[in-house]
Amino acid sequence: MEDAVVQELARSIADADSPDSAVRAAAGQRLAAAPRIDSVADVLHRLLLDPHDTGVTSDTASALLARRDLPGLRAVLAARAVAPADPGTAAQLQAELDGEPRWATGEGSDELIAQLRTLTSDPDPDVRSEALLRLSHLR
Repeated sequence: MEDAVVQELARSIADADSPDSAVRAAAGQRLAAAPRIDSVADVLHRLLLDPHDTGVTSDTASALLARRDLPGLRAVLAARAVAPADPGTAAQLQAELDGEPRWATGEGSDELIAQLRTLTSDPDPDVRSEALLRLSHLR
């Protein structure tokens, strides 16, 4: 069983380099669902900043945020912090963060705010800055 998981992970990593944006988007969704995304953080970051198709960015960010955990949110914030100034990628990441379903419920909103507060102490200054920026928009 573990071999199958390793093979699936390896296939997803390979698919992240596909010339087909649908294949890259599917790879981002599968990698975002991995139990430990820290082992594929670089690949996820690259997919979040996909220079060819914001659909890849959107699908990967959405899957990471759907995890509802700190690593998923951190990955999206890290990408948003360094996203190119072009209107596509940065705007898509912003839209995914703004459209996070947890904002719609009190309990979910509290959970998300708590995660953002935790990330204001992240070792990565880009993540810290992005978390602080998101929190400042709430006030």
